[in-house]
Amino acid sequence: MADKLKGELMDLQHGSAFLRHAKITASSDYSVSAGSAICVVTAGVRQKEGDPDTILLIASNPVDILTYVAWKISGLPKHRVIGSGCNLDSARFRYLLSEKLGIATTSVHGYIIGEHGDTSVRLADLNPKMGADNDPENWKETHVQVVQSAYQVIKMKGYTSWAIGLSIAELCGAILSNANSVHPVSTFLKGEHGIAEEVFLSLPCVLGRCGVTDVIRQPLTDSELAQLSKSAELMAKVQKGIKF
Repeated sequence: MADKLKGELMDLQHGSAFLRHAKITASSDYSVSAGSAICVVTAGVRQKEGDPDTILLIASNPVDILTYVAWKISGLPKHRVIGSGCNLDSARFRYLLSEKLGIATTSVHGYIIGEHGDTSVRLADLNPKMGADNDPENWKETHVQVVQSAYQVIKMKGYTSWAIGLSIAELCGAILSNANSVHPVSTFLKGEHGIAEEVFLSLPCVLGRCGVTDVIRQPLTDSELAQLSKSAELMAKVQKGIKF
C-alpha cells in the first residue's frame, strides 16, 4: 500500500517540528530497516535472509508465541528478541490499583507476569490474601479487569493503539538509552523458576543497549509458580503445532 505509506509519511513529516531531531522515512521494501538499532514488529510478517543484526521487539499478538517464532526464524540470540509481553498489562494493573487506592499511577508499583492474556499471574504484596478467593477487598476482580481491558477498548473503538504505543515507546527508550531499567516483558524462560520448556513469557527484565541484560528472579508463592508453569505448558502446547 505505497500510497497509504506515503500519506502516513507526509503526515508525520509535517509534525517534525514537534519531535526531537527525527528523520522519518517509509517504504514498502523491508530493506529500508537495514542498520536499525531496534525493529518493532507490529504485524506478523516473516523475516527474510540478510535482515539486520538488531533487537527485535515484538508487539503483534499472540505476542508470546510470535516472539518465540521470531527468535526461531531470526537466528538472533535470545536476549535480542523481546516481546512487549505484560508491560502494558502491568501498566493497566497499576492504573486500576491507583484508581482504587486514590494514589497517582506513577507511585503505584506492581507487575503482572506470565502470559500476555488470560493466564497472566498476579504478584501481590499489599496483603497476604490479595487476589485470593477469600480476599474481603475482592482484589481478584482487579486482575479480571486487567485481562478484559483490551477487549473493552476493542468493543468500543475496534482496536487498541495508544496505550500499547506508549508502552512500546517506553521499551525502545530504555534500550536505546541503555537505561538498565526493569520492565515486565516477554523473554526466554527456560531455566527460570523451574520452567523446562523453550517458551517466551513475561518476567521483570533489565533492558539495556544489548536487549535483556538480566532477569529479576522474584520469590514466588506456590500458587504463582503453579500459574506460571501453567502458562508455560500452554505456550509449549501451542508451539508444538507450529511448522517452520
